[in-house]
Amino acid sequence: MDIIARATVLFFVMYLLLRMLGKRELSQVTPFELVLLIVMGDLVQQGITHNDFSMTGAAIAIFTIAFWSLSLSWISYLSPRAERMLEGVPRVVVRNGEIIEPNMHRDRITRAELEIEMRLAGIARISDVAWGILEPNGKISFIGRTDEPSSRQEDEDDKTV
Repeated sequence: MDIIARATVLFFVMYLLLRMLGKRELSQVTPFELVLLIVMGDLVQQGITHNDFSMTGAAIAIFTIAFWSLSLSWISYLSPRAERMLEGVPRVVVRNGEIIEPNMHRDRITRAELEIEMRLAGIARISDVAWGILEPNGKISFIGRTDEPSSRQEDEDDKTV
């Protein structure tokens, strides 16, 4: 029972810590941050199992962490409000070619990181972006600007001539 209590406490400590670290993709994690995550995993394991090196203790710890992970996943699935709280919400970082600095600051995204993501999406200039949205999973989605009239409008213009 002691392992279940420790696993539960450390699960929520890690969950809160990772939420506070922000919305970074694994590909954006620096080598130092990766090593830090691995070390934290080892420290969590030691805190959960204490001096219990048995297979039973390890299995109980794993099942407890899996239980809480699955529980939070189901809660997010069943409740949109809980999903926003647990998973986060998309945040607009670029609107009509303008960077929204407060949102960039809130998620600790630099202009250089934004520009890297734009280049990966095939976008050369910020002025070409209608919407840049930081998704809850850490990826940035871009919607390009279209200054051209729609094909429907062109068709209507052709009919009036």
